[in-house]
Amino acid sequence: MVNSTRRPNLVTSMVKESKRPVAMTIAGSDPGGGAGLQADLKTFAAHGIYGFSILTAVIAQNSAHVTRVEPVSSAMVTQQIATIAAECRPHALKTGALVNGEIVRAVAESIRELGLPAPVVDPVLISSSGVRLLDDPGEHALRSLLIPLARVVTPNIPEAQALTGIAIDGPAAMRAAARALSRMGAHAVVIKGGHSFNRHGDDDDDPVHRRRVIDLLLDGRVFTEFATARIAGDGAHGTGCAFSAAIAARLARGDDLATAVRHAQAFVARALRARFRLGKDGRALLDHLARR
Repeated sequence: MVNSTRRPNLVTSMVKESKRPVAMTIAGSDPGGGAGLQADLKTFAAHGIYGFSILTAVIAQNSAHVTRVEPVSSAMVTQQIATIAAECRPHALKTGALVNGEIVRAVAESIRELGLPAPVVDPVLISSSGVRLLDDPGEHALRSLLIPLARVVTPNIPEAQALTGIAIDGPAAMRAAARALSRMGAHAVVIKGGHSFNRHGDDDDDPVHRRRVIDLLLDGRVFTEFATARIAGDGAHGTGCAFSAAIAARLARGDDLATAVRHAQAFVARALRARFRLGKDGRALLDHLARR
């Protein structure tokens, strides 16, 4: 009797070390995937970047509400960063929700001691639903320890106001706040223009602000404005995370900062135009993989 059973062919392959660009995010978790680590990783993937993720907090949230925040220990944050960096140094780095002063200090010390890239710092202070995501000691440590290390810090208008104490009621105040953040030590500052200015009256008398979003970059010396059409509607969950992660992704690819900011603005606009809603009571979510 002939045994017809064939032995499978054994294929031996060599796995070569990849030269693909890598970015690291250090942030909290969003189980809904609209913001935080999950959104950062989607953004990295959309740009062809391999993503490392360092967890700072487990956050119970959906697109509309944060109900609980449990920080990871600062020692665990340090160990995560060191373990990943021992195997592969990322080409770019961004930070998001850091929760408290101990974690901010751990992140800043790890960046310095391990020689990691100057980070894109998204200063996440308060969730859109009003829950504090960085305590007062953390905010102080952010100003004194992390912002001075930043390749670029990317606050929205409310965050820039909180960090600088400047009421941003128009373009001149926006530039003053950018200068104040630069004096804290950041190599560069981008103040995102998606929020309305803090005016006593109605912004409807400002046709430019009504029609366009203007993100303002200060590279340490020169201001550059990046304008895009304002997209109608009430925005979407996680636009700030997507913007800062897209900047980090473009830096990992070798772009200069101005080019990275321009591409990040276009990426968020594209994702926002394709936004969708999963729950009837939730906020819109970005489509991070939208192609146009």
